[in-house]
Amino acid sequence: MEKKNLDWSALSFSYQPTDYRFVAHYRNGAWDEGGLVTDATCTMSESAGVLQYAQTCFEGLKAYTTKDGKIVCFRPDLNAKRLQDSAERLLIPPVPTELFLKAVDEVVKANAAWVPPYGTGATLYIRPFVFGNGPVIGVAPAPEYEFRVFVTPVGPYFKGGIKPLRLLLSQYDRAAPHGTGHIKAGLNYAMSLYPGYVAKLQGYSENMYLDAATRTKVEETGGANFVFVTDDNMIVTPKSDTILPSITRRSLLYVAEHYLGLKVVERVVKYDELRNFKECGLCGTAAVISPVGEIDTPDGTIRFKSGMEKMGEVCAKLRETLTGIQSGEIEAPEGWIRVICED
Repeated sequence: MEKKNLDWSALSFSYQPTDYRFVAHYRNGAWDEGGLVTDATCTMSESAGVLQYAQTCFEGLKAYTTKDGKIVCFRPDLNAKRLQDSAERLLIPPVPTELFLKAVDEVVKANAAWVPPYGTGATLYIRPFVFGNGPVIGVAPAPEYEFRVFVTPVGPYFKGGIKPLRLLLSQYDRAAPHGTGHIKAGLNYAMSLYPGYVAKLQGYSENMYLDAATRTKVEETGGANFVFVTDDNMIVTPKSDTILPSITRRSLLYVAEHYLGLKVVERVVKYDELRNFKECGLCGTAAVISPVGEIDTPDGTIRFKSGMEKMGEVCAKLRETLTGIQSGEIEAPEGWIRVICED
């Protein structure tokens, strides 16, 4: 297949329209079968639920070209389940798994020319989302919904690739106890926009958020989960009911335990123990795992032993192994890779 004429290695993490997207509608109590369209615009009522009351949630996953020339997706069934969990919390009719997977398959296959070639370091980012497009004026769920999936080729999420990042300990809260921090709702990301803007103005890549109730426990950033490494190479990741359960983090923990033979612990991580870790990484679909070198706080700068020059040894091995699985260089656990088509 002839690929688009792009400089794949120079791509940033930004939106570029591709040829096709998938659209399905929920009307009269049921989802229709949906299909591919070329129009990148959404049309809805001025009183749509998404516009009035932020009734929307989304997912993020990627398609890859493997070493043997297949175009594949990584664990899309888990994205389908997480979108369903998010939708139920927002009173949105959940998108059935079969419809979700069909949409991903069709839109990736139709845009195969946009899937970056193997070895370029770029990927095809897939954005499924669902929103209330029916009119509502009282505070209530919308009567109708739209499910869409578009794709766009992307490079690294953070500028500079995998160079260690500087974070700011945020004085803002990302999510409230018993709120919506555990789902991938648009409103959560809206809450992080201003703190993120402030941090970037000061030269930081992201914020570190603490729990809103006590401000003593590490939560996540505006768009990624944390992974820490102890001096004896134990992997520690924060446990909280108000952070998003990252599919990438879940996969990295499995890789750490079953591929690298490391001990893995998911527990509450206290802010005052951060200086004890030798490595810190941010993990998510977009970032995979990106190293953190420093965190600036009111109490001074926390500097991880891995430093600001390169990714720590353990995080690097985690990244290398997971991306190797995704690209077909390393054998994947059963069910992790969904083959969509031949390149």
